[in-house]
Amino acid sequence: MYKRISAVLFPVVTIMLIGSLMWGNQLKADRNSMQIRAENQYQRAFHDLSYHIDRIHGELGNTLAVNSASQGMQRKGLMNVWRLTSEAQTELNQLPLAMLPFSKTEEFLSRIANFSYKAGVRDMTKEPLSDKEIQTLKSLYANSGEISKDMEKLRNTVISQNLSWVDVDAAMARNNEQASNNAIVDGFSSVNKKVEMYPELDWGPSVSSMYEKRSVKMLSGLPVTEKDIVRKALKFADAGENANCQVIENGKGTDWESYTARVQPPQGSPLSMDFTRKGGLLISYTDDRQVGPAKVKVSEAMNRAEEFLSKKGYRNMKAVNADQYDNLVNFTFVKEQDGVLIYPEKMTVRSALDNGNVVGFQASDFIYEHKDNREIPKAKLSLAEARKTLNTDFKEVYSRKALIKNDRAEDTLCYEIGGRINGAQYRIYINADTGLEETVEIIRDAEADIS
Repeated sequence: MYKRISAVLFPVVTIMLIGSLMWGNQLKADRNSMQIRAENQYQRAFHDLSYHIDRIHGELGNTLAVNSASQGMQRKGLMNVWRLTSEAQTELNQLPLAMLPFSKTEEFLSRIANFSYKAGVRDMTKEPLSDKEIQTLKSLYANSGEISKDMEKLRNTVISQNLSWVDVDAAMARNNEQASNNAIVDGFSSVNKKVEMYPELDWGPSVSSMYEKRSVKMLSGLPVTEKDIVRKALKFADAGENANCQVIENGKGTDWESYTARVQPPQGSPLSMDFTRKGGLLISYTDDRQVGPAKVKVSEAMNRAEEFLSKKGYRNMKAVNADQYDNLVNFTFVKEQDGVLIYPEKMTVRSALDNGNVVGFQASDFIYEHKDNREIPKAKLSLAEARKTLNTDFKEVYSRKALIKNDRAEDTLCYEIGGRINGAQYRIYINADTGLEETVEIIRDAEADIS
């Protein structure tokens, strides 16, 4: 009997054993294949990164080598620096450096890219490189040369010692001592420390503004107390003195000190509001009520939103964008002064389409950009002269004056011209001084109802 059972089970077990061995070998082969592909990708990205950093150094040198009157060559060199730096940033993102302290080098490359782009896209015949910008380019040339030499040394080390990026990835994932003793990790850490020691450069206002962090210290006004916030919250909510209001202090001792007020009116849903500690300015407002199915049009909700803002003290606000999803719509409102739309002073209002009432808004941009007596420059060009720069196929629907931030973060007076071309609707902002297009935006269907 046992002989019969063993005679049946033996070949079955043998087949299962052989199958498991083959399956294990296949898994090992697949894993090895994946590791080879990952290693090849890492090596390609690393060597391309080293090459492009060296090219960045070269293009910066080329830009400095030409005569100051050769704006065309300078512009070409700066755009090449921007392109190469963008490629280097892409290659950095393909390397397993997430756990490495390499942030300073990444930020340095980002600033080079933004600086070269901002300087390269402008009309250098009218606004050539300034002495400060030339000095910044010289510093970038010297610094990028040092980084290029360090990257070349690391590249030679990787090749001569046949170092593996997959091993680096695995070591950092385990967060063990192998990562700290790895030549690749040490090399990148050394570069990052050197970049961290570089003196701060004058990147200019347009680039610096991109990295400028807002804080309540930028605001005017005196610090407010919790009692002040209770009074402000109840007044904004029209809830009366008998309504329950709880205040929470946020970010004490930081640059983001604020208060959150939660109001429960005698009737209705709870309301939440955020205020700055300095000046007691309202940052955001939320009505937590349940929104029903959509019943009103976007245009009607927009009118209700305008009435809401006017009632709450935000007068002369005009809706310029609408983004509808399901039973809600978000409106972007901007300040209107002397017939000019002030786009930096914007806020977002959320309305429910079941009854058209406002259920929330966000006003941080308005808080930091608002000026009581903003000076609006006079246009050098007439609307008729600005229209001459439009595409001949562009069908104008409306036009108005607008103040926007240009690529250099400067206030710029423009003619905003909305219209149709290629089966879509667009807004084109034409500089009221130069006649050049500053920016172009596509208009979504919901926005067409409010233009």
